[in-house]
Amino acid sequence: MMRWDSINQLNQAAAQEAVQGGIFVQLTDRFEKLTKSGKPYLELQFADTTGMFSLKVWDNAPWFADCAALASDAALELCGCWSLSAYGLELAALEMRPLSPDELNLLLQGSADDLARQQADWDAICSMVASMRDPRLRLLCEELMAVFGARFRRAAAARSYHHARRGGLVEHSAGMMRAAKAICTVYADVNEDLLLAGALFHDSGKMWENCYPEQGLSMDYSLPGELLGHIPMGIEIINSLWKRVYTPERKAEWSLCVPSSESMRLHLLHMVAAHHGELQFGSPVPPKTPEAMLLNRLDDMDAKMEMFRLAYQSSPELAQGIQQRRMPLPGNVVAPLPSFEI
Repeated sequence: MMRWDSINQLNQAAAQEAVQGGIFVQLTDRFEKLTKSGKPYLELQFADTTGMFSLKVWDNAPWFADCAALASDAALELCGCWSLSAYGLELAALEMRPLSPDELNLLLQGSADDLARQQADWDAICSMVASMRDPRLRLLCEELMAVFGARFRRAAAARSYHHARRGGLVEHSAGMMRAAKAICTVYADVNEDLLLAGALFHDSGKMWENCYPEQGLSMDYSLPGELLGHIPMGIEIINSLWKRVYTPERKAEWSLCVPSSESMRLHLLHMVAAHHGELQFGSPVPPKTPEAMLLNRLDDMDAKMEMFRLAYQSSPELAQGIQQRRMPLPGNVVAPLPSFEI
């Protein structure tokens, strides 16, 4: 029987026709609900490192009792006949079994392609940090990676919409940093090191707001995430790491740096504070510097490009070259025009 490496892969296959096979997933949520006629049913949410999907299990299904008895974080292989509807993946003739410890590790690591892509993104972040000319920003970014690297690499960039998966924060941050490098070739007066550092730190608070446990794919909620949110936590992360790197020896060493260390710190803090662009979207201040404005645009651009990618990958086709809208994109998505070739 065929086994798909990821939910994304299964989505692509099921979008074309009904397919038979299995997939490794972890149960991340279970809801017991009632139909309009009062009959019980289950809504199960499953995830892997590439995404998630929900399945409804009706009370007359032969596997209803087994599904009702699943542990909250059960790691399973789900097998059956898969199809994709307007409501997402659907599964008929369900068979399931628990994963072995080795299979669970494979699930948490993701497919070989996922691992390679995220490792390449992490390596790119390391390379771009190493290229920074400002020793203060370079050291601050290196400290973030040294102290919080493992947590950063398993966090998501969001709970839904974009990069909402284990490792998504690395993918989103790397994408923004690459775009920042490119845009600085157009706007030569922009402080490139500051923009790169802003791209790395802007969502650092999501290491607590949107983080996965070491052995799980369920993105737990946390009191810091709920009571503060990732923007205030990102500001706190910068300040706490700055205290670690701004030692008396370095204070003397950096005393002649231009711009001053305090100005650099304040501008970086402003970028994190303003990266949502408007007060109504959660930023305590709007962007007031070129770097802060660019960071806001880069954040939105990278998120939207990921939404398009996911829509092309899994949204049902409405007509030739037209696929169903994926929230929060403003409308149905149309296949992009290929690049010119002779």
